[in-house]
Amino acid sequence: MADHLLIPGADGRSWYWHRLVPELERRGHRAVAVELPFAAESTLDDYAAAAVTQALAAGADGGWVVVAQSLGAFTAPLLCSRIAVDQLVLLNPMVPGPGETAGDWWDNTGQDEARQEAARQDHRPADFDVVRDFFHDVPPEITERAFADAEVAALDSVFGQPWPLAAWPEITTRVIQATDDRFFPLEFQRRVVRERLGIEQLELIPGGHLSALSRPAEVAAALAR
Repeated sequence: MADHLLIPGADGRSWYWHRLVPELERRGHRAVAVELPFAAESTLDDYAAAAVTQALAAGADGGWVVVAQSLGAFTAPLLCSRIAVDQLVLLNPMVPGPGETAGDWWDNTGQDEARQEAARQDHRPADFDVVRDFFHDVPPEITERAFADAEVAALDSVFGQPWPLAAWPEITTRVIQATDDRFFPLEFQRRVVRERLGIEQLELIPGGHLSALSRPAEVAAALAR
């Protein structure tokens, strides 16, 4: 049994993980879904503090498996010096570099060019559309619920704050990547993860960028491995 601390992406809501938590529990694991601050002035340090507070309140038998979705990869490594962390698991991640802001990450990695090229190869429109590119494999009723709650995290300060670590923590790190992620295409992720983490092998699952909403069983199975 492992204790999983689940860090959401840019949405900031613990709700993102609501389909994954029961899948992990069915496999004998425990999961704590973190709710991040919504205020525009919130920083990465505030995100890390909120995650630590919720982890300490929940308690753990040993160290945490910290699971980070997308933008959550900017926050998850900051926890390693604050709570006991056994493993970092990055799900369809934005992998930061030292001193890099989340706002600069897109140009630095060439994300938009990679996304547009993948769209052209798949004969899809190259412009970004949140429903077409994020929710294309999410069940319609889940998509409707996602848009029904307009309160999501404001990212002004988070996107402008340089990532504060000098290097990635020396801790076991895994990367789980969805093969039909239209936002972070597979070959793009292979390159970024190899260059920034030195990880050659991604753990592949089916589905798109919002894997915990669209493919919770597959995410849980990958985590259980």
